[in-house]
Amino acid sequence: MKPRRANSLAYGLTLAGIVLWLGAVAAAPLLRRGGPRWSALFYAVFAPVCHQRPERSFFLNGFPLAVCGRCFGIYAGILVGTLVYPLLRRKASTGLPGLRTLVLFSLPIGLDTLVNFIGLWSTGNGARFATGLLWGVILPFFFIPAVAEALGRERRAELAKPGPKT
Repeated sequence: MKPRRANSLAYGLTLAGIVLWLGAVAAAPLLRRGGPRWSALFYAVFAPVCHQRPERSFFLNGFPLAVCGRCFGIYAGILVGTLVYPLLRRKASTGLPGLRTLVLFSLPIGLDTLVNFIGLWSTGNGARFATGLLWGVILPFFFIPAVAEALGRERRAELAKPGPKT
């Protein structure tokens, strides 16, 4: 697959995936009023990736989202980062962000998680969401190029095989 096509496909898949993921996060509380069966399925999908403690979650329709405030911030940040990705990639080099950038965006969520874990203090949902959002924004700048490279590598391997070409 040509690099430009691989990048476009990786971007489209990432955008569609995060929109569906966030939709599923919101579907859990929205479906709860109609009956617990479908709602429980959505909560169960997110249980392996989030503790889902109600006191650390935002509420929609009177029920907690399927993930906590920090996880919701990460996913919202991924959406924001994915939306701005094409705008910033045109102005920046085609490589990955530097290690310094990754550390800068990761430090707030790392420190907040650490101080909450060891019990120094407990931050509210607003701060948890903000640190998650900041970290989530940088993730597409690593994820999309990695997916594009994998798509391109798959096509190059296919072309290198002996036999008829498609």
